Amino acid sequence: MSDHHKFRYLLPPGNNFAFVAKFKVWIVVSILLMAASVGALFVNKAVRGDYMNWTIDFRGGTELTYAFYDKTTGAPVKVDPGKIRAALDKAHEENEVSEIDWEAGGKHIDGIMIRTPKFSALTKAQADHAVDELQKQLAAKEISRASWSGDRLYVQSKKPITDSDVAPVFKAAGLELKPWPPDEAQRYLLADASTGVFRPQFAAWGLDRQFAKLLESELPNTEVRVSQSYGVGAKAGDKLRDDAAKSIIYSIFLIMLYLAFRFDIRYAPGAAFATIHDAVMVIGVFAITWTDVSLTSVAGLLTVMGYSVNDTVIVFDRIRENQAKLKDKKIERIIDISINEMLVRTILTSSTVFATTLIMNIFGTGAVRNFAFAMNIGVIVGTYSSIFLAAPVFMWISRKYYSGPAPARRRYVPPVE
Repeated sequence: MSDHHKFRYLLPPGNNFAFVAKFKVWIVVSILLMAASVGALFVNKAVRGDYMNWTIDFRGGTELTYAFYDKTTGAPVKVDPGKIRAALDKAHEENEVSEIDWEAGGKHIDGIMIRTPKFSALTKAQADHAVDELQKQLAAKEISRASWSGDRLYVQSKKPITDSDVAPVFKAAGLELKPWPPDEAQRYLLADASTGVFRPQFAAWGLDRQFAKLLESELPNTEVRVSQSYGVGAKAGDKLRDDAAKSIIYSIFLIMLYLAFRFDIRYAPGAAFATIHDAVMVIGVFAITWTDVSLTSVAGLLTVMGYSVNDTVIVFDRIRENQAKLKDKKIERIIDISINEMLVRTILTSSTVFATTLIMNIFGTGAVRNFAFAMNIGVIVGTYSSIFLAAPVFMWISRKYYSGPAPARRRYVPPVE
């Protein structure tokens, strides 16, 4: 009886797939897919008004932090972020939800951070309606000007206007008046000493109150308190977007520099082209699917680029080894042999990473899912590019600039006497 055990091979030993023969086809396919990805950005700009579905990180918005307390005991409680997301989804609100904790008054608070692209709870229709109603109902106050800035209504009048005068106006517009502290309310009842004009300000409860009321309606016996609220301007978002683009460009440059020193200058262009292809393809998928693009997405994209380069370096390393061992073979054959030798390892590594990130994509939420989605796409295109893009560019450079006949040696010719 033989004690030899058969081993299950993913691919039979000695596989000899002809990769080089199909390089031209895959190069053309890749260029067409990259063109389609870039085209999707311009289609989004024309149809949806922006190139990609930027989140608050890039287009600005409001960041709200909430703490939760038991209405019976007054003790802080921890709320499942999944319930918060479900409540916001039910209200058709597209926001980012994450957990946050801090210490307050010697107590540990488990809170929730909500990031929304909105800057104000007011719609344009509500704001316009409130101004119209103010002019009609309070005509006797001789109002000369009324305009909104965020959640605040700025008024100029010849007679004083109180909170009780404005509360019915706000209510008619579907808004809730936010009362001022007594000292501040008293200040708005004083006229300007030089002009005699009153300049009161009236505030509507903003996003903080709107979200708090929404969450309290979905969380029984729970009091929702606003801990912090601040806006993120669009200019800050533009700077982050520019910095994200710079980080991608710098990483490609450093990858080329690394390969030029680690291997040879002829390896660098292939790796750079493959990396650019991977970045464009991931961006294209995000654009076509209109998936949220956040700083987490950028982190995922940079991780994809690193993974792709790692896979490309492994293939290049085997090519370099075989060039030294198989000096009698042409570069095309050496590349075919090298890729076939590394094929099983590449498939196993890529499949493991893809399976892990796929589980994150299926069961994860928020930023985790966003990162995993970028990785899922990146693993596929990164594995493809290291075989079908990096290798052919290296082969083309080697054939064009490094495979010519060796320069003829000069023979010594003695001088004629």
